Amino acid sequence: MFDFTESIRSALHSIKAHSFRSFLTTLGIVIGVAAVIAMVSIIQGFSYFVNQSFEGLGTNSLIVQSYTSNENRLQRKFSRLTPRDLELISSRIDGISSITPITNSGGLNQLNYGSQTATGQTQGSTYNYRIVQQAFSRYGRFLSNSDNLTRRRVVVIGEDIRNDLDLPENPVGEYVDLNGVWLKVIGLLEPRGQIFGQSQDRQVILPFNTMRSLIGNQVTADMFIQLTVSDLENIDNVSNNISNLLRNAHGLEDDEDDDFQIQSSAQLADTVSSILGSVTLVMGGIVSISLLVGGIGIMNIMLVSVTERTREIGICKAIGAKRHQILLQFLFESVFLCLLGGLIGLILGYGFGLIASNALDSPAAVVPLWAVLLAFGFSAFVGIVFGIMPAAKAANLDPIEALRYE
Repeated sequence: MFDFTESIRSALHSIKAHSFRSFLTTLGIVIGVAAVIAMVSIIQGFSYFVNQSFEGLGTNSLIVQSYTSNENRLQRKFSRLTPRDLELISSRIDGISSITPITNSGGLNQLNYGSQTATGQTQGSTYNYRIVQQAFSRYGRFLSNSDNLTRRRVVVIGEDIRNDLDLPENPVGEYVDLNGVWLKVIGLLEPRGQIFGQSQDRQVILPFNTMRSLIGNQVTADMFIQLTVSDLENIDNVSNNISNLLRNAHGLEDDEDDDFQIQSSAQLADTVSSILGSVTLVMGGIVSISLLVGGIGIMNIMLVSVTERTREIGICKAIGAKRHQILLQFLFESVFLCLLGGLIGLILGYGFGLIASNALDSPAAVVPLWAVLLAFGFSAFVGIVFGIMPAAKAANLDPIEALRYE
């Protein structure tokens, strides 16, 4: 224990005695760790936000959408889901607690209010949209079944749309113009923030049948179907039943691929997490090269330090210092230099991550515990690997030759 404590004291004293050189020595480690932490914090911030967003949809949510192969796209043959598919799923599939169709606007995205203009994500849906999307009204109400049945010209908007149109804080009762069609605002959605730099508060939601009547027959509008399953354990069974039902309804042969896709919110979250994880590994591998360069720099400086302190080593050995004591002293000095660089790099990396996430208007940077442990662990590993050679050289010096060194 005495050997360890004395080696630590001696290593810290040497670092303090040459503080500026020690800082320059650790600069490579600082840059490497800062780059890794900054990159990981930004990507993990995205991952955390995406997972939170999908959790809001619930793990018992399924999304059914059309799928067109690349071959069919080249032939201008596009798959579509229709209201008949919705009716079949609603009437023949058991275990569904709520279901809603969602259709896009087909280009009807610009709203006007007085001299103000706003562009949003215009969709047509039903009352159940509120349930499956966990969309809640801040003011007013959401779409009702009667709004859809009577094709009532009403609309629910997001907070960004309200701001762009300069509507009152409570816009309920105001009228907005959607490509020449006047719609009454009946509700304002609660703010939901951004995801991947895209606002979730630019929603413009009309009744499903109203949207289809506005689009007319000029555009073959596609739609997707979102539903929730009453029993989470039954979600795979429900998905398989929907698949079999749609294949029969679309007249697909056994050797033909599906012209639709069925995904759960959990699968979507796993897919996004997998992509972000792969990006993290690739980017981490690239920026970790700077850690390797920093380690080589530390080994170089430690070899110079051994040369400078040759007479000191000779004196220590002459008065009885053992080989392992000299080895530990230089090895601890190398490890402490790397850990110091890791600590500074961790602080700077998190700071850079926060600055970058604010500048990019993306989710706040998040540094997970594994990234902190990895930064310190890898720094210590670099210190040991690149410090062992200078330490061994110092420990193996002949005391008589060392005392003669000028």
